[in-house]
Amino acid sequence: MIDRNSNFTDVQKNYLQGFMMGADVARAVRGLPILSSSASNGSTIQVGAQTQLIPSSESPDVHRLAQDLVLASGKKLVKEEEAKREKNALDIWDEMVAHARKNEFPKGTDVFLFKFQGLFHVAPAQDSFMCRLRIPGGVMKSGQFRGLAELSREYAGGYADVTTRANLQLREIGPADGVSLLMGLHDLGIINRGSGGDNIRNVTCNPTSGIDCQELIETLPLARAMHHHILNHRELYGLPRKFNIAFEGGGTISSFEETNDIGFTAVQILPEQGTEQVPAGVYFRLTLGGITGHRDFARDTGVLVPPEECIAVADAIVRVFIESGDRTDRKKARLKYVLDEWGFERFLTAVEQKLERPLLRFPLEQCQTAPAPDRYGHVGVHDQKQSGKHYIGVVLPVGRLTAEQMEGLAYLADQFGDRHIRLTVWQNLLISGVATQDLDEVKNRIQSLGLDWQASNLRGALVACTGSAGCKFAGADTKKHALMIADYLDERIELDTPVNIHLTGCHHSCAQHYVGDLGLIATKVEVGNDDDMVDGYHIFIGGGYGSHQGIATEYQVSVPYYECPQVIEHLLSSYREHRNSDAELFVDFVRRVGVSELHALVSKPMMTV
Repeated sequence: MIDRNSNFTDVQKNYLQGFMMGADVARAVRGLPILSSSASNGSTIQVGAQTQLIPSSESPDVHRLAQDLVLASGKKLVKEEEAKREKNALDIWDEMVAHARKNEFPKGTDVFLFKFQGLFHVAPAQDSFMCRLRIPGGVMKSGQFRGLAELSREYAGGYADVTTRANLQLREIGPADGVSLLMGLHDLGIINRGSGGDNIRNVTCNPTSGIDCQELIETLPLARAMHHHILNHRELYGLPRKFNIAFEGGGTISSFEETNDIGFTAVQILPEQGTEQVPAGVYFRLTLGGITGHRDFARDTGVLVPPEECIAVADAIVRVFIESGDRTDRKKARLKYVLDEWGFERFLTAVEQKLERPLLRFPLEQCQTAPAPDRYGHVGVHDQKQSGKHYIGVVLPVGRLTAEQMEGLAYLADQFGDRHIRLTVWQNLLISGVATQDLDEVKNRIQSLGLDWQASNLRGALVACTGSAGCKFAGADTKKHALMIADYLDERIELDTPVNIHLTGCHHSCAQHYVGDLGLIATKVEVGNDDDMVDGYHIFIGGGYGSHQGIATEYQVSVPYYECPQVIEHLLSSYREHRNSDAELFVDFVRRVGVSELHALVSKPMMTV
């Protein structure tokens, strides 16, 4: 029994502190204020005439509180959660420096924690680091691009890979050079903290933001604001699993926002559709739960978000995910599974509690959607909204660039463009701000770099993840096989409509094979009588995005890599021969005909194309 006429004993103090900590766990998970952090040096509780100080921190660790609740329920944290619980990956700089001085790679769970700083030890595929960057919206200054070329030559393999998040990766980094490379990146103004591990990945938007003739709204300012918001809020790191955010402004080149955990899709409210609460103007539809590797697109929530509120809404969503995401099963730790379990209304209610205000609900049918993106808008010469200016989409061989090519492109952006390089989710880049009179000169110089500004409707829409040459999860050398497929098909078939071919190395689906016209996911295939195993693929067809949104259907399984080009050739030849018209896209043809009939068509003798 507490003596109200004397100071608390040590036993009583410990009891009260434990009681308050337990209460904090429950209150934090429910989104209520943390009692023990209401004062800078602790909180007070009143018992009779006595006031007692309870020691606490100013900013309670919301992740640890969520973990505490899991443990209190009798469940077990996965090893990654235990690793984050043991040490904060944002505070391991000294350890990284020590490893570099010893010329040693991290071991055990430190391999996972190093990813929070952008360094991935990718053994056994390569006994080296891969460094993933953070380039908000995929847009950087040409000077930064040139600086990256120099860093890649000094500390990495002398090349860079463009990723499907409009980002860059540097590879073949030795254990002694990881920290030096990070310092070089920071000197360039590229802060890649949180680019890997359980964090919010590179924030994407339309690569033509600000120069696009058809966009409803510029999205690069929002991508940058979200990027800096993340960098400046430590509690937004160490989520239950990785997290993707994209802004779609209705541009010529899609941001692919429907594949993200959070997608903001621009719409216009016309005067005749507006209300007093929702006046005419441009807003964003909020979509949630995209994860195409798990065969799910982001779904419309019925919520309309004014542009100036997007960052606050995204922040609230992430914080609800921090508290509700699964920390016991990595396969179920994405936002999609919270939404599947809770339903959208319960989740949105929790978001509103974080925001301390209601979300704006508005019918989708009363919104004017943006024009469809150009499926081939990321390649070739296109007009900008600035009079007399153009952007040129440069084709990169499966997203790879040498340091010399990077320096050459930076020079072109400086001399003939607006001194910016714009990366796209299609593993290529744009040079913007090119005057009409300089177009021929720039096109010739691009080709002199061993690159191109035009491509077949196969090569220009070819996407491949890193593959087994650089990723331990991959089951095949996807980049090598993608180029092999393109070389084979370029000699045999010509198409007048774009066909996207996506090759991904594993179930993580970094190349998003389920949304390609043709999607290939790597596997090992048994051949011959000696149980020999070779690289191979399961082939899917009929995926799409935007107005053609859909998950691809399985067409053929366990195809050896060397047979894939012929299988694809037969598919495309059947498409050419049996489509309704020259305007019918491959995805529409596949969905009209169906897989069974397509197998029958392919097996028939075909006309020479």
